[in-house]
Amino acid sequence: MASRTISKDIITLKGSAAIVGDILYNRGVYPEESFAKVKKYGLTMLLTQDDGVKSFIASLTSQLSEWLESGKLQRVVLVIMSKATSEVLERWNFNIETDAEVVEKGVIREKSDKEIMREIQAIMRQIASCITYLPCLDEPCVFDVLAYTDKDVAVPFTWIESDAKLIQNPQMVKLHSFDTKIHKVDTLVSYKNDEWDEQ
Repeated sequence: MASRTISKDIITLKGSAAIVGDILYNRGVYPEESFAKVKKYGLTMLLTQDDGVKSFIASLTSQLSEWLESGKLQRVVLVIMSKATSEVLERWNFNIETDAEVVEKGVIREKSDKEIMREIQAIMRQIASCITYLPCLDEPCVFDVLAYTDKDVAVPFTWIESDAKLIQNPQMVKLHSFDTKIHKVDTLVSYKNDEWDEQ
């Protein structure tokens, strides 16, 4: 039973890592030449070749995996900010619902890896299409990741408390969700509405 759960967790995390890589690539947070396309888990993943980012994502994935397996992870937010001012320009919100019966009682829920991959690929296609109408990021940017967990979770010393990094009066676009039968992930992007600056 545990191995089935871990298998779906790995797919969820690898799919999420692919989505994060796609966003960083398509939003120009890092130069195009710092990514390599790799076919993995049935997906074409954009993997960064930047050692600092690779190390950060490996550490992040390891910690998120631990929280995900124990059902303690509620939400992950990828935040894109101005490098010069730290102003938040975009928030990519991944809300995670965990089936408590699977985590607590070992109940088995069936869904094929192929179906899960299809849903993740649909999100990646939707991200690619929605990027065409998001405002242009015409300044150097940096990113951060926020993890929302249960209150009783043990937090490593490498993680720090943070504000929610919200955007005032944002525009929002809801994307497709994907469901592993253990975790359901809903995706929402909010971004700075330039029209508010003109009023």
